Amino acid sequence: MLRFFEYIGAKVLSILEEMGRIVSLFVNVLLWSLRPPIRLRLLFKQMEFVGVNSTLIVMLTGAFTGAVLALQTYYGFRKFSAESLVGSTVALSLTRELGPVLTGLMVTGRVGSAMAAELGTMRVTEQIDAMYSMAVEPVKYLVVPRIIAAALMLPILTIICDFVGVIGGYFVGVKLLGINSGIFLSKIYEIVELDDIYNGLIKSFVFGVILAIVGCYKGFYTKGGAEGVGNATTQAVVMASVMILISDYILTSLMF
Repeated sequence: MLRFFEYIGAKVLSILEEMGRIVSLFVNVLLWSLRPPIRLRLLFKQMEFVGVNSTLIVMLTGAFTGAVLALQTYYGFRKFSAESLVGSTVALSLTRELGPVLTGLMVTGRVGSAMAAELGTMRVTEQIDAMYSMAVEPVKYLVVPRIIAAALMLPILTIICDFVGVIGGYFVGVKLLGINSGIFLSKIYEIVELDDIYNGLIKSFVFGVILAIVGCYKGFYTKGGAEGVGNATTQAVVMASVMILISDYILTSLMF
Protein backbone atom coordinates (compact mmCIF):
# COMPACT_ATOMS: atom_id res chain seq x y z
CA MET A 1 0.00 0.00 0.00
CA LEU A 2 2.84 2.36 0.86
CA ARG A 3 4.49 1.68 -2.48
CA PHE A 4 1.25 2.60 -4.23
CA PHE A 5 1.17 6.02 -2.57
CA GLU A 6 4.87 6.49 -3.28
CA TYR A 7 4.20 5.75 -6.94
CA ILE A 8 1.29 8.21 -7.07
CA GLY A 9 3.33 10.87 -5.28
CA ALA A 10 6.26 10.43 -7.63
CA LYS A 11 3.94 10.79 -10.65
CA VAL A 12 2.34 13.94 -9.23
CA LEU A 13 5.74 15.47 -8.51
CA SER A 14 6.94 14.57 -12.00
CA ILE A 15 3.90 16.25 -13.58
CA LEU A 16 4.33 19.37 -11.44
CA GLU A 17 8.02 19.54 -12.28
CA GLU A 18 7.30 19.22 -15.99
CA MET A 19 4.59 21.89 -15.87
CA GLY A 20 7.00 24.19 -14.04
CA ARG A 21 9.65 23.72 -16.72
CA ILE A 22 7.10 24.44 -19.46
CA VAL A 23 6.03 27.65 -17.71
CA SER A 24 9.67 28.62 -17.21
CA LEU A 25 10.40 28.08 -20.91
CA PHE A 26 7.32 30.11 -21.85
CA VAL A 27 8.42 33.00 -19.64
CA ASN A 28 11.87 32.91 -21.27
CA VAL A 29 10.19 33.00 -24.68
CA LEU A 30 8.20 36.09 -23.68
CA LEU A 31 11.33 37.83 -22.42
CA TRP A 32 13.49 36.97 -25.42
CA SER A 33 10.77 37.84 -27.93
CA LEU A 34 10.88 41.45 -26.72
CA ARG A 35 14.62 41.78 -27.19
CA PRO A 36 16.17 42.75 -30.53
CA PRO A 37 17.19 41.63 -33.03
CA ILE A 38 14.05 40.21 -34.64
CA ARG A 39 15.11 37.48 -37.04
CA LEU A 40 12.46 37.86 -39.73
CA ARG A 41 14.04 35.26 -42.00
CA LEU A 42 13.65 32.58 -39.34
CA LEU A 43 10.13 33.75 -38.54
CA PHE A 44 8.99 33.65 -42.17
CA LYS A 45 10.55 30.23 -42.62
CA GLN A 46 8.59 28.88 -39.66
CA MET A 47 5.40 30.61 -40.83
CA GLU A 48 5.77 28.83 -44.15
CA PHE A 49 6.36 25.51 -42.41
CA VAL A 50 3.49 25.87 -39.94
CA GLY A 51 0.97 27.66 -42.16
CA VAL A 52 1.53 27.22 -45.88
CA ASN A 53 2.61 23.59 -45.69
CA SER A 54 -0.35 22.70 -43.46
CA THR A 55 -3.00 24.30 -45.68
CA LEU A 56 -3.89 21.19 -47.69
CA ILE A 57 -4.44 18.90 -44.71
CA VAL A 58 -6.51 21.61 -42.97
CA MET A 59 -8.65 22.10 -46.09
CA LEU A 60 -9.30 18.37 -46.36
CA THR A 61 -10.17 18.19 -42.67
CA GLY A 62 -12.54 21.15 -42.89
CA ALA A 63 -14.25 20.00 -46.08
CA PHE A 64 -15.10 16.51 -44.89
CA THR A 65 -15.98 17.69 -41.38
CA GLY A 66 -18.50 20.14 -42.83
CA ALA A 67 -19.85 17.47 -45.16
CA VAL A 68 -20.33 14.95 -42.34
CA LEU A 69 -21.94 17.60 -40.12
CA ALA A 70 -24.43 18.49 -42.83
CA LEU A 71 -25.24 14.83 -43.43
CA GLN A 72 -25.73 13.98 -39.76
CA THR A 73 -27.69 17.11 -38.84
CA TYR A 74 -29.95 16.75 -41.87
CA TYR A 75 -31.08 13.25 -40.90
CA GLY A 76 -31.53 14.37 -37.30
CA PHE A 77 -33.39 17.60 -38.04
CA ARG A 78 -35.58 15.96 -40.67
CA LYS A 79 -37.44 14.16 -37.88
CA PHE A 80 -38.57 17.57 -36.59
CA SER A 81 -38.97 19.27 -39.99
CA ALA A 82 -36.03 21.57 -39.13
CA GLU A 83 -33.87 21.01 -42.21
CA SER A 84 -33.53 24.78 -42.62
CA LEU A 85 -31.22 24.87 -39.58
CA VAL A 86 -28.60 22.56 -41.11
CA GLY A 87 -26.54 25.42 -42.54
CA SER A 88 -26.45 27.46 -39.34
CA THR A 89 -25.66 24.35 -37.27
CA VAL A 90 -22.73 23.46 -39.52
CA ALA A 91 -21.40 27.03 -39.47
CA LEU A 92 -21.78 27.43 -35.69
CA SER A 93 -20.16 24.08 -34.97
CA LEU A 94 -17.19 24.91 -37.18
CA THR A 95 -16.60 28.50 -36.09
CA ARG A 96 -17.09 27.94 -32.39
CA GLU A 97 -15.63 24.52 -31.82
CA LEU A 98 -14.65 22.08 -34.52
CA GLY A 99 -12.67 24.48 -36.70
CA PRO A 100 -10.21 25.60 -34.00
CA VAL A 101 -9.97 22.21 -32.29
CA LEU A 102 -9.51 20.06 -35.39
CA THR A 103 -7.06 22.55 -36.87
CA GLY A 104 -5.08 22.53 -33.64
CA LEU A 105 -5.02 18.75 -33.45
CA MET A 106 -4.05 18.28 -37.11
CA VAL A 107 -1.29 20.87 -36.92
CA THR A 108 -0.09 19.33 -33.67
CA GLY A 109 0.32 15.98 -35.37
CA ARG A 110 2.25 17.52 -38.23
CA VAL A 111 4.08 20.53 -36.79
CA GLY A 112 4.35 19.82 -33.06
CA SER A 113 5.97 16.45 -33.71
CA ALA A 114 8.39 18.00 -36.21
CA MET A 115 9.42 20.69 -33.72
CA ALA A 116 10.09 18.10 -31.04
CA ALA A 117 12.05 15.87 -33.42
CA GLU A 118 14.14 18.72 -34.84
CA LEU A 119 15.06 20.30 -31.51
CA GLY A 120 15.52 16.86 -29.93
CA THR A 121 18.02 15.90 -32.63
CA MET A 122 19.88 19.15 -32.05
CA ARG A 123 19.97 18.45 -28.32
CA VAL A 124 21.28 14.89 -28.50
CA THR A 125 23.89 15.86 -31.12
CA GLU A 126 25.02 18.72 -28.82
CA GLN A 127 24.21 21.45 -31.34
CA ILE A 128 22.27 23.38 -28.68
CA ASP A 129 25.23 23.14 -26.29
CA ALA A 130 27.45 24.47 -29.08
CA MET A 131 25.15 27.48 -29.43
CA TYR A 132 25.62 28.28 -25.76
CA SER A 133 29.38 28.09 -26.19
CA MET A 134 29.16 30.57 -29.09
CA ALA A 135 27.12 33.00 -26.96
CA VAL A 136 23.97 32.40 -29.06
CA GLU A 137 20.81 32.05 -27.00
CA PRO A 138 18.99 28.90 -28.25
CA VAL A 139 15.62 30.03 -26.92
CA LYS A 140 15.85 33.26 -28.91
CA TYR A 141 17.14 31.56 -32.06
CA LEU A 142 15.18 28.29 -32.05
CA VAL A 143 12.07 28.55 -29.89
CA VAL A 144 10.80 32.13 -30.26
CA PRO A 145 10.29 32.02 -34.08
CA ARG A 146 8.42 28.72 -33.85
CA ILE A 147 6.01 29.89 -31.17
CA ILE A 148 5.30 33.24 -32.85
CA ALA A 149 4.75 31.51 -36.20
CA ALA A 150 2.34 28.97 -34.71
CA ALA A 151 0.42 31.66 -32.82
CA LEU A 152 0.05 33.75 -36.00
CA MET A 153 -0.73 30.97 -38.46
CA LEU A 154 -3.23 28.90 -36.47
CA PRO A 155 -5.99 31.57 -36.69
CA ILE A 156 -5.42 31.84 -40.45
CA LEU A 157 -5.60 28.08 -40.84
CA THR A 158 -8.76 28.06 -38.73
CA ILE A 159 -10.39 30.61 -41.05
CA ILE A 160 -9.53 28.38 -43.99
CA CYS A 161 -10.93 25.33 -42.19
CA ASP A 162 -14.18 27.16 -41.33
CA PHE A 163 -14.65 28.47 -44.87
CA VAL A 164 -13.95 25.16 -46.60
CA GLY A 165 -16.08 23.35 -44.02
CA VAL A 166 -19.09 25.56 -44.77
CA ILE A 167 -18.55 24.94 -48.48
CA GLY A 168 -18.46 21.19 -47.83
CA GLY A 169 -21.65 21.43 -45.79
CA TYR A 170 -23.28 23.52 -48.53
CA PHE A 171 -22.38 20.99 -51.19
CA VAL A 172 -23.83 18.07 -49.23
CA GLY A 173 -26.85 19.94 -47.89
CA VAL A 174 -27.88 21.76 -51.06
CA LYS A 175 -26.53 19.70 -53.94
CA LEU A 176 -26.95 16.20 -52.52
CA LEU A 177 -29.78 16.47 -49.98
CA GLY A 178 -31.87 19.11 -51.71
CA ILE A 179 -32.03 21.84 -49.07
CA ASN A 180 -33.02 25.21 -50.52
CA SER A 181 -29.87 27.24 -51.20
CA GLY A 182 -31.36 30.56 -50.07
CA ILE A 183 -32.59 29.12 -46.78
CA PHE A 184 -29.25 27.41 -46.14
CA LEU A 185 -27.29 30.66 -46.56
CA SER A 186 -29.82 32.99 -44.95
CA LYS A 187 -29.90 30.95 -41.74
CA ILE A 188 -26.11 31.15 -41.54
CA TYR A 189 -26.25 34.91 -41.95
CA GLU A 190 -29.09 35.18 -39.43
CA ILE A 191 -27.74 33.00 -36.63
CA VAL A 192 -23.93 33.07 -36.86
CA GLU A 193 -22.47 36.22 -35.30
CA LEU A 194 -19.05 37.79 -35.55
CA ASP A 195 -18.41 36.97 -31.89
CA ASP A 196 -18.64 33.28 -32.74
CA ILE A 197 -15.88 33.70 -35.31
CA TYR A 198 -13.75 35.90 -33.04
CA ASN A 199 -14.00 33.46 -30.14
CA GLY A 200 -12.93 30.62 -32.40
CA LEU A 201 -9.91 32.61 -33.55
CA ILE A 202 -8.95 33.36 -29.95
CA LYS A 203 -9.09 29.64 -29.26
CA SER A 204 -6.90 28.88 -32.26
CA PHE A 205 -4.34 31.46 -31.12
CA VAL A 206 -4.10 29.74 -27.73
CA PHE A 207 -3.90 26.31 -29.36
CA GLY A 208 -1.05 27.51 -31.56
CA VAL A 209 0.92 28.67 -28.52
CA ILE A 210 0.23 25.39 -26.73
CA LEU A 211 1.30 23.07 -29.53
CA ALA A 212 4.45 25.07 -30.22
CA ILE A 213 5.57 25.46 -26.61
CA VAL A 214 4.98 21.77 -25.86
CA GLY A 215 6.76 20.63 -29.03
CA CYS A 216 9.72 22.93 -28.37
CA TYR A 217 9.85 21.96 -24.70
CA LYS A 218 9.91 18.24 -25.41
CA GLY A 219 12.59 18.68 -28.04
CA PHE A 220 14.66 21.18 -26.06
CA TYR A 221 14.98 18.85 -23.05
CA THR A 222 15.37 15.56 -24.90
CA LYS A 223 17.66 12.92 -23.41
CA GLY A 224 18.70 9.44 -24.43
CA GLY A 225 19.90 9.66 -28.01
CA ALA A 226 17.80 8.51 -30.95
CA GLU A 227 15.36 6.64 -28.72
CA GLY A 228 14.88 9.77 -26.65
CA VAL A 229 14.06 11.78 -29.77
CA GLY A 230 11.34 9.28 -30.70
CA ASN A 231 9.89 9.34 -27.19
CA ALA A 232 9.96 13.14 -27.11
CA THR A 233 8.11 13.31 -30.42
CA THR A 234 5.38 10.95 -29.25
CA GLN A 235 5.02 12.68 -25.89
CA ALA A 236 4.83 16.10 -27.55
CA VAL A 237 1.87 15.10 -29.72
CA VAL A 238 0.01 13.41 -26.86
CA MET A 239 0.62 16.18 -24.33
CA ALA A 240 -0.22 19.00 -26.73
CA SER A 241 -3.41 17.26 -27.88
CA VAL A 242 -4.60 16.71 -24.30
CA MET A 243 -3.75 20.29 -23.33
CA ILE A 244 -5.64 21.61 -26.36
CA LEU A 245 -8.75 19.69 -25.37
CA ILE A 246 -8.53 20.80 -21.74
CA SER A 247 -7.94 24.43 -22.68
CA ASP A 248 -10.82 24.22 -25.16
CA TYR A 249 -13.21 23.39 -22.34
CA ILE A 250 -11.84 26.19 -20.17
CA LEU A 251 -12.06 28.75 -22.95
CA THR A 252 -15.55 27.64 -23.94
CA SER A 253 -16.79 27.97 -20.36
CA LEU A 254 -15.38 31.50 -20.22
CA MET A 255 -16.61 32.67 -23.63
CA PHE A 256 -20.11 31.27 -23.97
